[in-house]
Amino acid sequence: MSRLKARFAALKAENKTALVPFVTAGDPHPSITVNLMHDMVDAGASVLELGIPFSDPMAEGPVIQLACERALKHNVSLTDVLGMVKEFRTRDAQTPIVLMGYTNPVEVMGYEKFSKAAAEAGADGLILVDLPPEEGADLIVQLKAHKIDMIFLLAPTSTDERMKIICDQASGFVYYVSLKGVTGAANLDVDSVVEKVSQIRSHTSLPVGVGFGIRDAASAAQVAGVADAVVVGSAIVNRIAENTDDPQKISQQVCELLSSMREAMDK
Repeated sequence: MSRLKARFAALKAENKTALVPFVTAGDPHPSITVNLMHDMVDAGASVLELGIPFSDPMAEGPVIQLACERALKHNVSLTDVLGMVKEFRTRDAQTPIVLMGYTNPVEVMGYEKFSKAAAEAGADGLILVDLPPEEGADLIVQLKAHKIDMIFLLAPTSTDERMKIICDQASGFVYYVSLKGVTGAANLDVDSVVEKVSQIRSHTSLPVGVGFGIRDAASAAQVAGVADAVVVGSAIVNRIAENTDDPQKISQQVCELLSSMREAMDK
């Protein structure tokens, strides 16, 4: 059983929802990422989403765009990100890690080489926001061969037909982007999330994660009542951006947020 499948099964048995924090690898410096990953697990993270820095992150708002810029100042590459995953695995063999990024770096490395290297490092899933399932067949074959889940995004504008196509190709979990626009945009409409998650569930038995617009313990708890996973990105990256010169304060601020979310979600 994959780490993702095992983690979701264990949480379901405890009647809990996964808490999935996102950070950009190497932000604000490559030396802090692995320790921060461990700290987030200690604070209640169930799955870690690790962003691959990219020069043109078109789906991101300014908060995560700037995180990519901070990481790229240190020339953090896809190979470096996989090295961080491998280092993390020396102390934690259980927490699932999902890589998130854009197709270009993976394509440049080569689908087979990437899939093999990611599996050897200890990655469990992959999200490529600019790779639709119609164009992902070659990569999906390689990922499946190396037991890595391909996680696709669904949006508020996704039709029933689109949901079925994506759910048929997805594995690990399905990621519902709860807002139109880029990361960090607008406010969460929980009623809309309830409706869409129900619609998605009619097409798949996979867990459904919800991200975008989750900023605090209250919004995390609201989504936890609906989804199998709560994904938190910009709220965490904001705290990193506010403390770039103080790794200890980054960990403190991020972990306080995650702990408050975990507590609220579990009530």
